[in-house]
Amino acid sequence: MSERPEVPVGYLGSQPKFAELNLQTITHDSPEFSVDNNGELEIKFKAPKAVKVTTNLINTKTDKEVSEYVFTQTKDKELHFVLVFPEAAYYKFQIFALEASDESKSLPNVYNYLINVKDAIKAAYPFPKQYAQWKDGCYLYSPLVLNAKTSLAKVEFKVYVPNAKALAIVAAGEWFHLTKKGENWEGTAALSKHRGKDVKVTLNANYGGDETKYATLLEYII
Repeated sequence: MSERPEVPVGYLGSQPKFAELNLQTITHDSPEFSVDNNGELEIKFKAPKAVKVTTNLINTKTDKEVSEYVFTQTKDKELHFVLVFPEAAYYKFQIFALEASDESKSLPNVYNYLINVKDAIKAAYPFPKQYAQWKDGCYLYSPLVLNAKTSLAKVEFKVYVPNAKALAIVAAGEWFHLTKKGENWEGTAALSKHRGKDVKVTLNANYGGDETKYATLLEYII
């Protein structure tokens, strides 16, 4: 049983900038809560203004930052934070945000949670690394997790990337182009031969102009 860490007065919940950005909690109104296990947890905020966001997840038992276990995405003026937890412990989940148009490099803290994860029954795997352009309103339906232990024979990708003209998955120089279906991009990639070789699998977008130029949005390691 983890011991609850001391937190400063005023640390939990919304900070001054939260109201200024018109942010609102959708799913977790209480800044301190418990979960029975370390399965996937999704926290949602309403974000009427376009904002840029970063997060920090800290295991208070080890005081270690484990932010690779947080995946951030935006859709329909909502911020979605998907979290998994590597072990049973108390976690501080810190959210930082600023208006997208603000040039400032430093994002103020807008909300803090304290989450008590009571049991760790599942193996927790890091989410893909997110590059800057991913945060421009992109949304990943699948796969949220891809690594040497997941099925790689026929990986199905489904993703929403506003303003993209073409999307491709690239693994060790091999390209798998996705197809536009409605507002989303979909396709499959056969990746079994790369299992366990620490190969980077990237999701890349072309935004028009030069057809050969693709920006990396996400990066998995298999």
